[in-house]
Amino acid sequence: MYEDVLAERFEANRSRLRAVAYRMLGSAAEADDAVQEAWFRLSRADAGSVDNLSAWLTTVVGRICLDMLRSRASRREDPEVPDTVASTPGPEDEALLADSVGVALLVVLETLTPTERLAFVLHDLFAVSFEDIAVVVGRSPAAARQLASRARRRVQGGAPSEPEAARKRAIVEAFLAAARGGDMAGLLTILDPDVVVRGDETAARMADRGETRGAEVVARFFAGRAQAAVPAYLDGVPGAVVMVGETIRLTLVFDITGDRVTGIFTVADPDELARTEVTL
Repeated sequence: MYEDVLAERFEANRSRLRAVAYRMLGSAAEADDAVQEAWFRLSRADAGSVDNLSAWLTTVVGRICLDMLRSRASRREDPEVPDTVASTPGPEDEALLADSVGVALLVVLETLTPTERLAFVLHDLFAVSFEDIAVVVGRSPAAARQLASRARRRVQGGAPSEPEAARKRAIVEAFLAAARGGDMAGLLTILDPDVVVRGDETAARMADRGETRGAEVVARFFAGRAQAAVPAYLDGVPGAVVMVGETIRLTLVFDITGDRVTGIFTVADPDELARTEVTL
């Protein structure tokens, strides 16, 4: 029977789906609810047209969890300490936690926005592509990448302290000053040798280039530019904005390790810019 085959294929994915849902929601009970809802949706869908059922189910569970997190936020519920899966884990629960780094990670994940959490969990923990994540969050693949990157920074180091944020802002300011003045030597002292510059589709089209890699290439690209750029915090991350009048036309988010810029991500899509919290 077709239904039996479909149920068998779903059961083969259940442990992975529970793992995704648990990391998204921090609750074993809610994770089970999300997985059950995914089964209902699969049973109502045209599964025969799905090329990769595992990937399809993963993104469906991600979408369900995202809706649950947003509903939780709209009710202004305070995040709870994530529960454990079971006092005496069974085989399925052991599979759920097999690759987990523990409750500590889940506590940190509670500090992320729902979309940041989804992008990080799906990409960094379950290797879902940014193209698939973009469909779930309703943004571009470049924006999904930015969400995951922002979440990764918070997971790795938490929110920066005021002195740390000020230090990184000073590095951004030094970069912009060197770029405006065409100071190649200054730029090379700030840029990591393997620095990478990426942008969303709109920004790439404006710059007439895609990814730019390497300190010398990036320095030559920025030398003499950034005349209209001013430092800013973008969703709490050090960066810069380019404004025309009072309208933001471009944002630059900086990845900074130590005293070097290791990455710059540019966004020019108007919808993405409207979603970004900018603090000058």
